[in-house]
Amino acid sequence: MNASFRAIPSVDAVLRSSSGQAVVERFGRAEATARIRTLLDRERAAAQQGSALRDAEGVGALTLTELETSSTSSLRPVFNLTGTVLHTNLGRALLAEAAIEATVEAMRGAVGLEFDLDTGKRGERDDHLRALVCELTGAEDATLVNNNAAAVLLTLNTLAGHGGGAVVSRGELIEIGGAFRMPDIMTRAGARLMEVGTTNRTHEKDYKAALDEEGISLILKVHTSNYRIEGFTREVAAPALARMAGAAGVPLVNDLGSGTLADLTRWGLRREPSVREAVSEGADVVTFSGDKLLGGPQAGFIVGRKDLIAAINRNPMKRALRLDKMRLAALEATLKLYRDPDRLAERLPTLRLLSRKQDDIEAMAARLLADVSAAAGSGYRVEVAACASQIGSGALPLDTLPSSGLSFRPADGSGGALERLAAALRGLPVPVIGRISDGALVLDLRCLEDPQAFAANLDGLGRGLA
Repeated sequence: MNASFRAIPSVDAVLRSSSGQAVVERFGRAEATARIRTLLDRERAAAQQGSALRDAEGVGALTLTELETSSTSSLRPVFNLTGTVLHTNLGRALLAEAAIEATVEAMRGAVGLEFDLDTGKRGERDDHLRALVCELTGAEDATLVNNNAAAVLLTLNTLAGHGGGAVVSRGELIEIGGAFRMPDIMTRAGARLMEVGTTNRTHEKDYKAALDEEGISLILKVHTSNYRIEGFTREVAAPALARMAGAAGVPLVNDLGSGTLADLTRWGLRREPSVREAVSEGADVVTFSGDKLLGGPQAGFIVGRKDLIAAINRNPMKRALRLDKMRLAALEATLKLYRDPDRLAERLPTLRLLSRKQDDIEAMAARLLADVSAAAGSGYRVEVAACASQIGSGALPLDTLPSSGLSFRPADGSGGALERLAAALRGLPVPVIGRISDGALVLDLRCLEDPQAFAANLDGLGRGLA
């Protein structure tokens, strides 16, 4: 036993070894020393059990391996092959190259974020985007916050935050991901919820009856972008709501949720109400997201009447919800792409992925089939399969896009084999995320733009399955 303990190297011996020096070079002496001490404690425990021990080089090599593993970021890039383009859990919209370049440039140094270079005095950060947003939406004024939930919260708190009545159709009291419920956010904002109509049918008379009551502050229209009621339904269109709101002397707030600045039918997608349309239909305030159909970073837009936007900007909550310089830079670059609609789908990843043709995706799947089959091994039958993509993040929830992908089925029919395969794919250097459906694991290739990198990434799949 004493001989075994004497074989354990000292901390200094490990640090002087070639592998120990590599650890110091990579992670610094303090972190290297702390991890070596931890490993040497484990070596002493192994000596008590009579197990084989590592020499100084071995301890140094293990130290390097463990520190490299622990230093890997948990926010890792993945291949999104789920078939959901705007996947909330995978980061929603991919940024355009112009937006990435603008963000990096803003990160590298100081910028005139809240400094007016013409006057030399303090400025407003929204000024960098205000004119551009108004140009693209037709609104009088605009302000920005960190997401659309914040935009709705801030707007309601400003316009109805002291118990003012907010009239909304029962059919529009939505819940979105993460248990975000419109009635709850209205309560938190300090507004008094005034439900009108029924789940499937709301009439003008319902709104008019509510507007006759005391203390009404606004009408809220919520675009039900994450679900659709069909059949015996009725809703009041925004222009009619705008007329009623104007007659009652209260603003109409239209929460578009996803929000788009372009006519999606141009790229073969179903029509979605645009922000410009909502403004032209008479909404006094329109709120929408930046990282969904718009294709930019996470942000919330509030556009509309100048006096109402000014009031929203005076709300002390605005400071807590504002955007940083990186996202402002990314948004400016993204919005400028909309000035050239003819090349928008080429430059904006969201539109590029949504408008990909099934034939092109199927051809890519066919080219990858042999490599993927070899990586999966004899335990799985891999085939090119037609599938259906979706937009995601609550946009056009019932619309699917014809797509193609690779389907894996266990050769022995074992259900557990699919879970093992899904885990092995997630364990690759760049995790691959697919979906299990109808007894198969499907990799929808709509969002795959680098098939060579994907194929090379599969080299370790066999080891993961083993």
